[in-house]
Amino acid sequence: MASSMRSLISNHSRYVESFRLFLENSTEHECMLEFIEKKLPDIISSIGNGKSAINILSVGGGAGEIDLQILSKVQARYPGVAINHEVIEPSDEQICHYKDRVAKTSNLENVKFTWHKETSHEYERQMNAKQEFKKWDFVHMIQMLYYVQDIAATIRYFHSLLDAKAKLLIIIVSGSSGWDTLWKKYGSLLPLNAPSCYVSSADIKKVLDMEGLKYQLFELPSSMDITNCFIEGNKDGELLLDFLTETYEFSKTAPLHLKNAIMEDLKKPECSEERDGKVFFNNNLSAIVIEP
Repeated sequence: MASSMRSLISNHSRYVESFRLFLENSTEHECMLEFIEKKLPDIISSIGNGKSAINILSVGGGAGEIDLQILSKVQARYPGVAINHEVIEPSDEQICHYKDRVAKTSNLENVKFTWHKETSHEYERQMNAKQEFKKWDFVHMIQMLYYVQDIAATIRYFHSLLDAKAKLLIIIVSGSSGWDTLWKKYGSLLPLNAPSCYVSSADIKKVLDMEGLKYQLFELPSSMDITNCFIEGNKDGELLLDFLTETYEFSKTAPLHLKNAIMEDLKKPECSEERDGKVFFNNNLSAIVIEP
């Protein structure tokens, strides 16, 4: 790895900007919302049966946009039932955005929110220290398993907290996505920004099979328009390349041979498809629903 290359996460403002562009240019949130709309109601149909209150745990809840959509489906299934909704999120900034979003959202009178400003590992350590083993009716981990040290241990712990009719939902990039192709080939040549950064649903399936857990897997088709990445000097294209490679100013700092190889592979069918003169990166996600 060239010494001048550094992780995108090392520059917070550029990371935020590139992530914003990723959301603008991809169907990331749209495909999750479609899953929540069409599939989630069946998944949660019995989690609160016979209960006076429903306990939901969001692990890595971010700014709450997806969380509140999930919550609305639970409310629709169990109207008027009290909901205890706890969020584990290490970022102050994200928690502030989340609280703002809650303040602006109506129909949350029956929901009690609690935020834990910590990582999932810190939360686990703290609960174990307190000997607290609260049971949950629904636990979800959306796009967060890239940031944990030990994926198997993390899944094992949160799975152990499921009540009898509960479900654990994981959303992560698909093993059939361009991300998986890119990471497998170039992961060792790029600066890592997280302990287990390069992980896809294929890796999660291996863990679940080894643990002997019962699960359902749903593929969520998604794409990202990366056409600007191939326009020399295009600012948005450079930011998207940073996001794709998790590298700060990749275009300027990557060795030429590495940049050329990645640019070439980004156009191949394993990563992308060309439609109407544009290049769309395969951003497919997987939703994995794990039984107690």
